[in-house]
Amino acid sequence: MIIITSSVHESLLEYLSDKGYAYRYVPEITYEQLLSEIHEAEGLFVTTRLPINKALLMKAEKLKWIGRLGSGMEMIDTAFARSRDIYCVSSPEGNRTAVAEHSLGMLLNIMHHIAHSADEVRHGLWKRDENRGTELTGKTVGIIGFGNTGEAFSRLLSAFNVTVLAYDKYRYDFGGRHVKEASFEQVCRYADVISFHLPLNEETRYMADVAFFNKLRNQPYILNASRGEIMHTPSLIEALKSGMIRGAALDVLENERLNTFSPAEKEQLDYLTSHPAVIVTPHIAGYSHESYKKMAEILIQKLKL
Repeated sequence: MIIITSSVHESLLEYLSDKGYAYRYVPEITYEQLLSEIHEAEGLFVTTRLPINKALLMKAEKLKWIGRLGSGMEMIDTAFARSRDIYCVSSPEGNRTAVAEHSLGMLLNIMHHIAHSADEVRHGLWKRDENRGTELTGKTVGIIGFGNTGEAFSRLLSAFNVTVLAYDKYRYDFGGRHVKEASFEQVCRYADVISFHLPLNEETRYMADVAFFNKLRNQPYILNASRGEIMHTPSLIEALKSGMIRGAALDVLENERLNTFSPAEKEQLDYLTSHPAVIVTPHIAGYSHESYKKMAEILIQKLKL
């Protein structure tokens, strides 16, 4: 039995049916329901909607594998899963292009005031000088985290004749014609744009904090389409207020359940969404029509189903 705990492309369901796999497609299943049913599962398809933690895995007596639709394994206790010989695999190759394109779109949007000026026109305002754009061409772009999405973003940037400085703590010798390997400090010192492409773990949580913003020298634009907790929101807001950064483009937030917001979180989001040099999108960067299908196809290949 395979349990599918999230919405998936119909091609995955068709494939499983064609191959004779028994499965339960329960995209609305709660953690408590999964806890009571996990003992039946030999395979599990998941996203970040539910924590696949030790308590759940302890009951997964038959579980052989976990397939993560997308990138980032922070919601899965992979160490405990490995100790029980449960194979864990993700599919970042499936949505890296979508994340890269979305990141570039957000960047061009804030540099050229596209959404902000369009909203002004909807309200009867026609402001040209106030919305004069800044060109990306010729700038220095820092990429923090040079995995699947960071590398895909760099490929799109190559068309803009930019200097790409890429920092990755766990990867070496990846520099080339369009990309220069750099230290974290060099990215902070020289970049006009800094884009985060990192998994969330204890090393990366709140990497963009007060200390990070104090290191910046060129008033860069800040992008985050990875995980919300990479960015310390109050520090980001202070950097905007003090002019340490020119703008920010965020596809993720520390807390993405808006109906659970505290008064402070609501105030922070209101500030960001009303700022003319900020754009916030609802964690959709990796969620294109194409990636939705590709992530499923890649997991089928990796799991050898």
